[in-house]
Amino acid sequence: MRGNILYISVANNLSVDCDCDSSPEDPRMGDIGILASLDPVALDRACTDLVRSSDDHWKIHLIERIDSRHGMHTLYHAEALGIGNQKYELVELD
Repeated sequence: MRGNILYISVANNLSVDCDCDSSPEDPRMGDIGILASLDPVALDRACTDLVRSSDDHWKIHLIERIDSRHGMHTLYHAEALGIGNQKYELVELD
């Protein structure tokens, strides 16, 4: 069944707060892009890698929030549970 789901992340106007927050902080970081994968763990890893490698100065706030909540641990644990794999190949489309 795993291959029947496509996961999509729209990384645009990024805030340190989750979309589920009823009053999130205003977005500070700009557009990273739209990413898609059949593997949710690879997708999340690609998103976090793109945030960390971004030239956007405001990324520091998002990285601080991810790290203070041990966000990367979630990816390692998901991989250990067999949900997906953190390895990915980034293919850019125009």
